[in-house]
Amino acid sequence: MNRVELLNSASGLISGARQANYGSSAEHFTAVAAVWSVLLGHTVTPVQVPLLMAALKLVRASHNPAHLDNWVDLAGYAALAGELST
Repeated sequence: MNRVELLNSASGLISGARQANYGSSAEHFTAVAAVWSVLLGHTVTPVQVPLLMAALKLVRASHNPAHLDNWVDLAGYAALAGELST
């Protein structure tokens, strides 16, 4: 998979299948942030959710760099975090 295919795959997921399955990313990350805030005992913001998920994908990618799903998801989380932050 080349870089354009990887980014197109991420775009398809965050704009298509994942959005259809989980709804608005802003609403989803707000809900996740609320749960994590309670579990951790301090405030987690919606924009921190995709950043932390990206960190998870980095750890997984370091374990198995050839597994493309991690790179696709990492690109998707970066795009969603960028969108939320603006």
